[in-house]
Amino acid sequence: MCGIVGYIGNRRVVPIVLEGLKRLEYRGYDSAGIVYLEDGKLRKHRCQGKLANLEELMDSVLTESRIGLGHTRWATHGAPSEANAHPHSDCSGDLVLVHNGIIENYQTLRKRLIASGHTFTSETDTEVMAHLIEEYLDGDLVAAVRRAVQDVEGSYALGVMWSGQPDRLVAVRNQSPLVLGVKNSSGCFMASDIPALLPYTRNVIFLDDNELAILKADSWQVLSIGDGRQIDKKVQRIEWNAGMAEKAGFRHFMLKEIFEQPQAILNTFRGRIEPESGIVQLPEIELSLEELQGISRISLVACGTSWHAALVAKYWLEKWVGIPVEVDIASEFRYRRLLLGPDVMVVPISQSGETADTLAGLRLAKQLGAKVVSICNVVGSTITRESHGTIYTHAGPEIGVASTKAFTSQLTALFLLTLYLGQVRQTISADKSRELGHALIALPEVVEKQLPLLQEAMSVIADEFSRSRDFLYLGRGANFPIALEGALKLKEISYIHAEGYAAGELKHGPIALIDRDMPVLALAPKNDVYAKLISNVEEVKARQGRMILVGSESDESLHDISDYVITLPDIHEELCPILYTIPLQLLSYQIANLRGCDVDQPRNLAKSVTVE
Repeated sequence: MCGIVGYIGNRRVVPIVLEGLKRLEYRGYDSAGIVYLEDGKLRKHRCQGKLANLEELMDSVLTESRIGLGHTRWATHGAPSEANAHPHSDCSGDLVLVHNGIIENYQTLRKRLIASGHTFTSETDTEVMAHLIEEYLDGDLVAAVRRAVQDVEGSYALGVMWSGQPDRLVAVRNQSPLVLGVKNSSGCFMASDIPALLPYTRNVIFLDDNELAILKADSWQVLSIGDGRQIDKKVQRIEWNAGMAEKAGFRHFMLKEIFEQPQAILNTFRGRIEPESGIVQLPEIELSLEELQGISRISLVACGTSWHAALVAKYWLEKWVGIPVEVDIASEFRYRRLLLGPDVMVVPISQSGETADTLAGLRLAKQLGAKVVSICNVVGSTITRESHGTIYTHAGPEIGVASTKAFTSQLTALFLLTLYLGQVRQTISADKSRELGHALIALPEVVEKQLPLLQEAMSVIADEFSRSRDFLYLGRGANFPIALEGALKLKEISYIHAEGYAAGELKHGPIALIDRDMPVLALAPKNDVYAKLISNVEEVKARQGRMILVGSESDESLHDISDYVITLPDIHEELCPILYTIPLQLLSYQIANLRGCDVDQPRNLAKSVTVE
């Protein structure tokens, strides 16, 4: 989710790049940098923190350069620092690049390049690309880039400059967005998102995967990375206003982030799971095999949405790792007598890594000698710095206050942790590892295909129920926490009173509320508690409750029970909690939108709760 801006033309490059980066600030970042060509030399300026720091640095720099690149970094490999900030250079300093994405095999490539005599100056995966291109560079930048990316596994949007060919920028895309600004008398542009281009041009080309662009001051060309053939690309006219552009055409950040979930899920498991065997590698846990095998109990600690992710993980870990799991709300965890020691793994879960109660619980757990492995989305945040190890979710910046892609990414990371511990402790067979691993790898494509269908289906449900005052969500097993999450999303952004319940608890109180004015949404995938769930649904129907059922598309009986049915593909039942989250997010969004609520910034809430 980093920001990339590049320009070549007849105008001064520094103001253009800085303005472009400013228009990408909504994406979130922790460092920034710029590079330009002057007197045949590449001049690079980088700093940690906000773009204002880079702007202040550049105030004292006078240059008439007409070619350059800029970058704002959302850290994934290596803490936020000036050394890890982009742009990154090769050994000579004559070649420089910026990168968005994740190089999965960077460790293998780094070892190979060091053995060949290359010297690295950062902890990032990105720097590998600069040295790899240098390795193949023999007078032709495009040829070197094409050869280098064929060695790379992972995702990348690249902007590359070489002082040896000062008349061009090279842009490359694979599984990470990159857009070109063209047909402008002042030059050509590149960016990771449209807002950076709008002050200068509305004529754009969207690069597709495995495409390379050569930008010059008065021309552009797009090639296939594989065979080098020229590709005819359609120039599109963008009519968005600035606000729409930041959201990639979506009305709200929340909706944009819901639709980013296939990529966020993919980014979280990419490079960590072997496609054929399902074997998971999590070296970032930084605990030895002996320490992992000596764990007798796991304690999951979190707040809000992250707590719901922990509740799902309890089902997974106890089933597949065979180890007792406790789940605590962080604000309660820190104020009770904790029975922790070296044989307990404590897992704090936080999107921001700065959640005050979760951080306090982490510190207390460490004082008592527990092993602490956090799950977090922000590299270098306090929780990650104070943990023994961290599993990063790689969801990218999440702007909407109501968490969506951060939640499904946390579930993905927790499922990876489950597989990893099961494999290390030999509680999961090789066949089952393969089965579960393949199911996870297939999930992003399923989610991507379902998103537009669910958006349409949930709009019909929202029209019917947006005027409700109360809502009840039901689930059983690992889908019970998803009922809690669905209710939380609805109350957060639409201000409708909503409760999530374990369906078996209906007779212990909530059934007293059931009438024609109380919508009840039940999660009903085909699993080992399906029959029990349907019995609970029948109890609601008998009391004139209005049912919304979310279930398996192979289950034809659902339409006999309710007039409102949302069906989802039959996937492995262990991953239903992730898939069944999506329609509940969309329902909350649609209802809040119909009620005229501020979807991205609901009243009284903050994105990161950094006080007790």
